[in-house]
Amino acid sequence: MKKPFRWITLLFLLTILVSCGQTDDNTGVKKVGLLVPDTIDDQVWGTEGYKGLLQIKSKFQVDIFYKEGITSETSTRAAVDEFIDKGVNLIFGHGSEYAEIFNEIADEYPDVHFVFFNGDTRKENVTSLNFKGHAMGFFGGMVAGEMTEANKVGIIAAFEWQPEINGFYEGVLFQNDEVDVDIGYVQNWDDDEKALLIAEKMIADGVDIIYPAGDGYNVPVIERLKEDGLYAIGYVSDQSDLGKETVYTSTVQHIDQLYLLVTNKFNEGELASGTLYFDFQDDVISMGTFSPKVDQKFIKELTGYIEEYKKTGDLPSK
Repeated sequence: MKKPFRWITLLFLLTILVSCGQTDDNTGVKKVGLLVPDTIDDQVWGTEGYKGLLQIKSKFQVDIFYKEGITSETSTRAAVDEFIDKGVNLIFGHGSEYAEIFNEIADEYPDVHFVFFNGDTRKENVTSLNFKGHAMGFFGGMVAGEMTEANKVGIIAAFEWQPEINGFYEGVLFQNDEVDVDIGYVQNWDDDEKALLIAEKMIADGVDIIYPAGDGYNVPVIERLKEDGLYAIGYVSDQSDLGKETVYTSTVQHIDQLYLLVTNKFNEGELASGTLYFDFQDDVISMGTFSPKVDQKFIKELTGYIEEYKKTGDLPSK
């Protein structure tokens, strides 16, 4: 009489184990979509987003889809519908352009989670990602303050609200309080023509290092600086490939790693709605490759400040 009891018990335990190993149809990442306002071939913002998408595909073994040049409400709705028809349940809108439309349509797709950058969210299935750029800018500013020979540094910002702008300004003066910092605003992420006009004026005024803090125009500004043997602090991606003699370092936002982190949280049912912030401590912000012109002693000092910031959240002060 004992053998049947043993078999029943064993079958019961196996049933429990199999049930625990199965994924709920309503949870976990299934397929992932990416909307890009411009192109994935810009070598900066769009390219980094696409790299993140590829990493998601590699780690989670899911199908991925992307659409370029999606800027209007009509094109966004059409792309979202197309993604959902293909079984996508996690959609990244690669920029703040998608804030309003994602919030507007989220209720229509309760089984889909929408993610975008730099904005407010009002829905349970919408998340806004934000890089805490102040410290990033500060450490980039320290490099500019250390390396300037003219004691004139320029910042070409996209918008006044960028936290990295004040951070950069403070970092320059922390390292060298004799530096004049000139700031120009493009009022657009992508207007390279206006950014280059600002750069020309700064060059004429004797600036020898520029921080082009806009992903749509930083490459042409750096290329312009190369023509006159001047220098830059790169922005968003590691831009040392544009010239190690020109780019002293870069303030890098690891968008690919952030997308991987977010997808992992979503897959585990732990992705919070609302506005989320990420910094050095999350390993999604770092300094890029340093030019051989930057003194190793200074790099060691700067690295120490960054490690201290990661531990305490405190920037260096005099």
